[in-house]
Amino acid sequence: MHPEILRELTSQRRREMQAQAHQAMLARSASRAWRTLRRGTRTPDEADELVVPAIPDYVDGSFRTVPADDKAASQPGRVPAGRHAA
Repeated sequence: MHPEILRELTSQRRREMQAQAHQAMLARSASRAWRTLRRGTRTPDEADELVVPAIPDYVDGSFRTVPADDKAASQPGRVPAGRHAA
């Protein structure tokens, strides 16, 4: 067989195998996602959600609050560390 024809046949076979492997990977991913949803382990949005803990604004562990009016803007309010910032 001519080398160019053999090279083309090999390339075509490689592309077909790659497409088949990609389809199999997509099928496995979809199956895994459906199984997770059926079992109720987690929702797809939970995996993408990043939970960041509240970081205190002050050394004593309290948080800065939004001032209620303009004259209080110069002095930030403080909330005890047991509460989260709003």
